[in-house]
Amino acid sequence: MDERLRKQMEFVLEVDKLKKIGRQTYLSDASRKENDAEHSWHLALMAILLAEHSNRDIDVLKVITMVLIHDVVEIDAGDTYAYDETGKMSQRAREEAAADRIFNILPKDQAEYMRNIWEEFEACESPEAQFARTLDNAQPVMLNHATDGRAWREHEVKLSQVMNRNKNTHKGSEDIWEYIHGLFIENVSKGNIIKE
Repeated sequence: MDERLRKQMEFVLEVDKLKKIGRQTYLSDASRKENDAEHSWHLALMAILLAEHSNRDIDVLKVITMVLIHDVVEIDAGDTYAYDETGKMSQRAREEAAADRIFNILPKDQAEYMRNIWEEFEACESPEAQFARTLDNAQPVMLNHATDGRAWREHEVKLSQVMNRNKNTHKGSEDIWEYIHGLFIENVSKGNIIKE
């Protein structure tokens, strides 16, 4: 077999492990929690459908690539819950080590491209990264709202935590930020998010 194809197929098989990485957010019917692969697929679809709401012109294919690979590092690093302050302390180091291993399964040119896309998402400075991050923040909000705040209630999430996590969400899309901000307000009024 061609060495390049062998490496590409090895990477494709490796990222299948995303299907086993659980998240804290429930599916919209609250039947179970989603996994990383489901989350990434959902974001890719959102990127296609909601691109017109980006604050700036974006390369939609780049955003789709970004959201499809942004959590690949969690195969090794695990999912760090959005409000787990202890886990966040070691998150970057764990994820960099994972990126070194996982992306380097690919042929050198693709490994560099994917690693650069992942780093761009993490830096959250380009229009594509800001829009991808907006989607990454909005998707669990929508699912939490659909489940009457189940994960927020289980973790006793406070409004200050939600607002801090979303302090830059508006940078990718003012429209999407306005939409999810309304969901925060509604869920505070229902007691699903703790108002301090």
